Amino acid sequence: MASVLMHWCMMCAVVVFLSSGCWVEADPQVPCYFIFGDSLVDNGNNNGIASLARANYLPYGIDFPQGPTGRFSNGKTTVDVIAELLGFDNYIPPYSSARGDDILQGVNYASAAAGIRDETGQQLGGRITMNGQLTNYQTTVSQVVNILGDEYTAANYLSKCIYSLGLGSNDYLNNYFMPQYYSTSRQYTPEQYADVLIQQYAQQIRTLYNYGARKVVLIGVGQIGCSPNELAQNSPDGTTCVERINYANRLFNDRLRSLVGELNNNFPDGRFIYINAYGIFQDLISSPSSYGTYFQYLV
Repeated sequence: MASVLMHWCMMCAVVVFLSSGCWVEADPQVPCYFIFGDSLVDNGNNNGIASLARANYLPYGIDFPQGPTGRFSNGKTTVDVIAELLGFDNYIPPYSSARGDDILQGVNYASAAAGIRDETGQQLGGRITMNGQLTNYQTTVSQVVNILGDEYTAANYLSKCIYSLGLGSNDYLNNYFMPQYYSTSRQYTPEQYADVLIQQYAQQIRTLYNYGARKVVLIGVGQIGCSPNELAQNSPDGTTCVERINYANRLFNDRLRSLVGELNNNFPDGRFIYINAYGIFQDLISSPSSYGTYFQYLV
């Protein structure tokens, strides 16, 4: 269900940013596509890391042409589908293997277990936090400048690219609601924690802007309280969603939506949009038949 949800989220993001209302086979509709996130879109960056959060073995990739690649999926991830729809000939490569001129079409920096906060997910071992992903992106920008010849040309090029960010879920799943490993739930109320997360996320997004990002998709967190793990561990009957977790997720999303408004006001040469993953998830659960028999079967 999570991958289905993210597919719809990313489809919305692409529709907003495309200059044309239709898709045809031609050159890519944007020059490059940069991806920041966690296991939902990681396509191999954790393969060489000492971590429990790895997916470079079967049954992962069982339906993918190259087999297990590090994608936390049986086949394509949502960003693979989006890359196809944008007209790219190849999938966006992970940072761990992106080389040479390949970076001009974009890079995927996502890392399973990653969060906005640096300590998030540390019980799983290595991962590339959002701050780490930003550092890697800054290295890429330097490489783009070298390839294109000067900073002005590089900045103009990067301003036409799409940037998608989907973080925050692990800051709840693998931090706040894991008190045996983390103290954040004792340090902060849910409201305070959402504020702290958004403050740090805002700074990270501004750093991305300072390094060329102008078309930015910010994806809210879904209903983590309805995830299989939380249903198994914290639901009273195994089917009822965990409201205290979903409540915390809504707090984060409300603040992220407000942040998007602030970013658009403060950076008029940029375009920031918010994708309501939580609402899309709820709609799929409430009205699966509206999306056809496939979705109805999934729910």
